[in-house]
Parts: sequence; structure tokens; C-alpha cells
Amino acid sequence: MRTPRRLAVMCACLLAVTPAIAAAATSDARVTAGSPAAGFSQNKQNEPQVAVNWVQPNLVVAGANDNIDLELCAAGAPNTCPFTPGVGVTGVSFSTNGGQSWTQPTYTGLSARHCAGPAECVPRTGPIGTLPRYFEAGLASSGDPALVWGPAPNGSGGFSWAKQRLYFANLMDNLPGSSTFPGPTALGVSRLDSDRVAAAIAGDNNAWQSPVLVSRQSQTTFSDKEEIWADNVESSPFFGRVYMCNVAFRSNGSGAPEPVMVATSTDGGDTWRQRQISAATNAGPTGGRQGCTLRTDSTGVAYAFWVGTELPSRTTVMFMSRSFNGGDNWDRAQVVAGTVDVGLFDPNEGGATFDGVGGARTSTFPSVDIANGAPFGTARGGPQPPNMVVLAFPRGPTPSDAAPGPNETVPVVFSTNHGTSFSALVGNAAAATDRPDFPAVAISPDGTDVYVVYDSFLQPWQSTTATPRLMQGVVRHVEVATRAVSDLHRAATGDARGSSTNGLVGEFLGDYNYVVATNSNAVAVWNDVRGAGVCPAINVYRQALVNGQTAVAPSPGTQCSPTFGNSDIFGGSFGDPS
Repeated sequence: MRTPRRLAVMCACLLAVTPAIAAAATSDARVTAGSPAAGFSQNKQNEPQVAVNWVQPNLVVAGANDNIDLELCAAGAPNTCPFTPGVGVTGVSFSTNGGQSWTQPTYTGLSARHCAGPAECVPRTGPIGTLPRYFEAGLASSGDPALVWGPAPNGSGGFSWAKQRLYFANLMDNLPGSSTFPGPTALGVSRLDSDRVAAAIAGDNNAWQSPVLVSRQSQTTFSDKEEIWADNVESSPFFGRVYMCNVAFRSNGSGAPEPVMVATSTDGGDTWRQRQISAATNAGPTGGRQGCTLRTDSTGVAYAFWVGTELPSRTTVMFMSRSFNGGDNWDRAQVVAGTVDVGLFDPNEGGATFDGVGGARTSTFPSVDIANGAPFGTARGGPQPPNMVVLAFPRGPTPSDAAPGPNETVPVVFSTNHGTSFSALVGNAAAATDRPDFPAVAISPDGTDVYVVYDSFLQPWQSTTATPRLMQGVVRHVEVATRAVSDLHRAATGDARGSSTNGLVGEFLGDYNYVVATNSNAVAVWNDVRGAGVCPAINVYRQALVNGQTAVAPSPGTQCSPTFGNSDIFGGSFGDPS
């Protein structure tokens, strides 16, 4: 679909980037462009998100968990690969050509890049490839990035697209010896205005505003898995309002209770008010809840989704709650779709993995988007947005080498009546030959095109670490009018066994991928292991643990190839094929 003419109307004060939307790529690019290929765990990245600027679509920002600033395993004991206390892990990358190529800035903060062993690591002020200004605030950025572009405050109590504001949320911890907030882990947000992007790309710490605490914390609160959204439609009555949801684990991360929380800001992220919108209990038959996500439609209705358990059937379902007054109140959560959990039990993980024993954990999180007519809606003479809500999620069961069967699927359902009812758009947005993990969905603001990204595994779940586990990033397109589904991109393959947790007992690809759609293209990012080196000694170690044997972890620096653990974030811009 062609770009609406109104997108070309831009204030001369905006950041000078290429004014037209860049041509969609036919290939992909490494998003974590500054991270090393060698040296675990500095070469480990996962859990990407991406945000496209709604009025300057060539300006794209991505986030990821990035170990670039941590110590190498060789520091101290050579077979331990710890997260260096106080060192941040929330990476950030910029693209000024719509996602075709990327720059990862270097800032200054608390760093352990110099810790190459054999001495124990002592962090010091130095270069970082992660969000700046946390160390100075007594904090450490701790990953789980979530980011979105919205309008910036206009100085008169409202908001305007004349300048845009990036909201970059993540987990954050206190520095060792600091007590900036109570509890083990909180949620914070960094902010960057569009007139400061050039300085941010150049590595200016002060281009970013100092991080703001969002979550309401207690001594036992572990806040986790946040998502952030800004009302991005100029004709909405709540234009510019920002929403953040998360699950609050109120027993130091050990489980119950765990309610879904939503925080709102009406002043550009300076202050936040947080509310509980779900039950909290996670005891036996009630189950817990995870994987929240947020969107708004052109009328200002806010939607929150999460995965949980329906009673009395004890089945896994997707819940939805709505707010009709800018997040002040939320209606009673309703079930909008059911699914079957993906993955099979892995003793090393203590839960489900997607690809096999000693493997990568998985999730059954929902992914949601709304065709809300962003960025202007009807404010500048545009057509009435369709406000189609699309919801995608993974559905099992998972086939294994011992019990082959059909592959997992990615159902996509939709609503055109503000979430009152949902119907199937496509029964499976993935190819039948794919095993899709971490699917994410986006719909164009005009409602004509749906895009899906996921990691596809090419073998069933493996009961041994000795056999390959090839995977690749996949981007797919659904033409809404015809429901036709097609491939847009298939990335290079790699072996997931080359990824790793810092504890070495299993692989690690994170919990999600991400995609954002405009009316002409989509920008997608995904976990990628094409550059990861499989380590036979690690495979043997993981298998021994599966077998219940006592085993000593190998030393990655001397017993593995330099690229062991090299998981990357790749992405690209992919055009509407119709």
C-alpha cells in the first residue's frame, strides 16, 4: 500500500533524516552492530524490541538484552560467566534509513569490558554499549527492553507531533550498596526527544533524560516483563498518554501473588500512577499470568492483554481488559482466545524448552496490534481508522524426536468491535513446515496488511544435545482482504546449541521478537544464531546434567570456539508485497 500523503507534512524543526520512507530491504542486517562476535558472554544478545517513529519512519530505534559490557568468563574462575554486579545490560541501536542498517552508540558508564582475566573483575567507569545515565543515578539497566515513539509535550499541557519522544522502558536494579528503591528489581523508563537523536547516536550521555522509576515497589516486589505504549493518534481524546504494563511478583520472584499492573503518565513520563488490573493469586488451580502487552485505538480505548489460566477448565487462555477513560479504570478481564502451551519439559531448565533438553526456554505470550490510523487518525482529514485489533500467539502441542506430530502454529484472531468479540483471521500465520517460537504481530495503521515475525526451528524437540537444532528468523505477510499468507524473508540458519545462559546449563534466546508496521512496510527484529559456534564440551556437560550426573562446567574461553554463545539481533525493513 502507498504511504498516505499526510505523512509528508513535517515540521522543519524535526531531526534531519531522509524524508521519504526508505525502500524495503530484500536482506537483513545485524541490529546489535557494535557487539563482538567472540568472547562469551560479551557476545550474547537477545529479547529484541523495535520502535518506528510515526512521523519520521526512517528513524528507528531497537533495544535488546546485551552483555557487551560484562566481564568475560576468563575473569576469576574460567568456567563461570556471571552478570557483573552493577553493570547494565539494556542495549540500544539506531537506524536512520528505516531499519536497513544500524549503529550501536558507545556511551560512558560502569563497565566490565576490560575484565578479560585471569584476575577477578573490578568494574570501572568506561565505555558502554547500553543505556546511559543509570550508573550516575545509583542504578543498573537490567534488560527486558520495551520502547515506543509518541508525541512530545508541547509546553501547554498537551502533546504535539512537532517533536517526538522515545519512551524506552526496562528493568532496573540498585547498584551494589545503593538503595534507590525498595525491592530486588523495578521498572524504569528512559526518554529521548527527536531533536536529541543525533547527539544520542554520537554517544552523548546527556542526550537522554535521566531514568524515572515507574513501578510501585516494596521490599518483596520483583517487577518483570513490562510493555510500554503511547497513544499515537492525534485525534484520540487521550493523545500522548503513556501506558506501561507488567507483572508484579510480590514474593521476591518466587511466584504468588503475581498481578498484572498498569501504570499511566499524562505528563510525558515525568510522573506515573500504577493500578492493579487482574487477580493476584497464583496458587495451585488458579495459575499465574505473564506476558502483558498494550495498545490504543483511535477513539482512545486502551487494551491490555496477557496469558493466564481459565477456570474451571485449567486451560491456557489470552485475557483482555480495556480502559475507556485513559487508564483510570479497567473493565473486568475477559477470555478472548484459548491455546495450548508450547514446549516440553527440560530438567536443566526446570520448565519447558522449545528445541530440546538443555535447550532454549519458550513462552506462550500474546502479541497485539491495532490499525488505529496513526499518526493523525481523522485529525487532518484522514479516513476513519478501521481500529482492527489483531492478536497472535503460539499454539502447541510440540512435536519431538520420540513423538513426531504436526508443528506448532501461530493463530491470528481479530476484532472490529473494540474487542467485544474475536474471529479467526488465519488459523496459522506460520508456514506449515516451520516450528514458530516467539511470534510477534503488527498491522498497518490503515488495516490492510498484517506482518508476523518468529524464530523457526527446523527439527522437532530433541531428547539429546548431540543432534543439531537449526533455526532461522522468518518474516511473513497476511493480506487482510484475501487472508493470503506469504513469506517476506527467511534469514540465514544457525544452531541454537551455540547460544547459552550465563550459567552454561542451557541455551538462551530470550522470550520474544518484535515487529512494527507502517502503511508501506514493516520493520522486524529477531533472535539469531547464524554466528554462534557450537561447543562439543558444553553439549556433553548439558547432557550429563540431563542424565542426573555430577559434572563440572567447561571453561568457554579455552574449551570452546571464540564464537560460542554469539547470539545476535538481526532485522530488516520489508515492504508490502501487494
